Amino acid sequence: MGTPGLLVSAAHKSSGKTTVTLGLAAALALRGHLVQPFKKGPDYIDPMWLSLAAGRACVNLDPTLMARDEIDTCFAQHGAGAGLRLVEGNKGLYDGLALDGSNSNAALAKQLGLPVLLVLDARGMTRGIAPLILGYQAFDRDIRIGGVILNRLGGSRHEAKLRAVIEHYTDVPVLGAVQNDPRLELVERHLGLMPDREVDDALARVRAMGEVIAAQVDLPRILTLAATATTASPPAPERPRPPQRDRLRIGVARDKAFGFYYPDDLAALEADGATLVPLDTLNDSQLPPLDGLFIGGGFPELFMAELEANVSLRTQLHRAIADGLPVFAECGGLMYLARTLNWNGRSAQMVGAIPGDAVMHERPVGRGYVRLQETADFPWPRDAGAGDGALRLGHEFHHSSLENLDPSVRCAYRVQRGHGIGGGRDGVLVHNVLASYAHLRHTGGNDWPRRFMAFVRDVKRRDEAQLARLRPALTEEPAWSAR
Repeated sequence: MGTPGLLVSAAHKSSGKTTVTLGLAAALALRGHLVQPFKKGPDYIDPMWLSLAAGRACVNLDPTLMARDEIDTCFAQHGAGAGLRLVEGNKGLYDGLALDGSNSNAALAKQLGLPVLLVLDARGMTRGIAPLILGYQAFDRDIRIGGVILNRLGGSRHEAKLRAVIEHYTDVPVLGAVQNDPRLELVERHLGLMPDREVDDALARVRAMGEVIAAQVDLPRILTLAATATTASPPAPERPRPPQRDRLRIGVARDKAFGFYYPDDLAALEADGATLVPLDTLNDSQLPPLDGLFIGGGFPELFMAELEANVSLRTQLHRAIADGLPVFAECGGLMYLARTLNWNGRSAQMVGAIPGDAVMHERPVGRGYVRLQETADFPWPRDAGAGDGALRLGHEFHHSSLENLDPSVRCAYRVQRGHGIGGGRDGVLVHNVLASYAHLRHTGGNDWPRRFMAFVRDVKRRDEAQLARLRPALTEEPAWSAR
């Protein structure tokens, strides 16, 4: 047997598996179990809630952006020392981009040696639930469906009928039966689930979900099922930290407007010498001393009035960028650096470093995985032997477009798959800023944290050399400099 673990999946999307997984993580954590959560796919918001429920940072396992050995290493490293490795799938058990199912939840469960806990939306179902379960078992005999949780039940009579049918026709145990309950609902809005940072009582909600699930799910049998996992790979060694003298101050915008970051990406920045400095774009009036800045995705459109009102920070950031501050911005970060942000008939002034305007639309402009080819203008140091035109994978999900962009602006990427800023381009380059709609992850050979840190060091060395030449005529350094 390996370290206890299981994968929570469903027959189809929107079956309530996120609610069940959150409830399980919270219920077990509240009872003293050390739960390490994982999320399949590129999602940012579900992992935020899972991290809150488990008390440990949720890590993404993405077969599209990660090689098999990277998934194994990530699962082993982050699961080391945990009593339970809990993986939430995405969409249905057998759903995925590949026709052969190689990037499905089922394939991930098989690779990691995990039993599957299948969440079934039981609304309107009675006898028909049996062939559904039997079909899921028969489709791939190597997948171990160790139990089902009946979700969104209509009452005790409905539950009793379903239990009788499943017991009569299948050999799959019912490990939980969850009634409709408003305490299990999470707040949604125009782009899906609301991040936990925007919900004032998020922790209380998660704990309440844990108690509701604990009362309707057989936790001891869940743990017994998890103990049948067969994964036992040892964790890989961590990368050594650079000497303290080599550390750089890298700002990270983390507030209600911006919060889309992969924990292992931030850890990779730290491993390459970053001291991460939190920046609140809504409330910080001063830009702290920085060597570089990372602005991830988020929902700046919801906070456009507050972002506009923070004139002091916007002005200082605009000046710092003009002075050469290295910045990496993804999606929402790109929108924040634009001239204006426009949504629902309103317009707000943003940083203005990018000579274009971000405009929100009702439907997604870009959605899904992207394939990018670096142009000759790509500013960060290239990997050895990569040369011009290196290919990178990422993902995008944006309802905004960048309009009225100065046609002279250079771009870092040619888009082979996806939308980007349009016209087959992405990765706007202004001064030392690289801003794109694509979200990157340091997997699949794309070690962007190391390359960004190398770029920051190069910029710092150039600035220091220039300052040394001009020092007699200077009395102070740029406000953003950490030197």
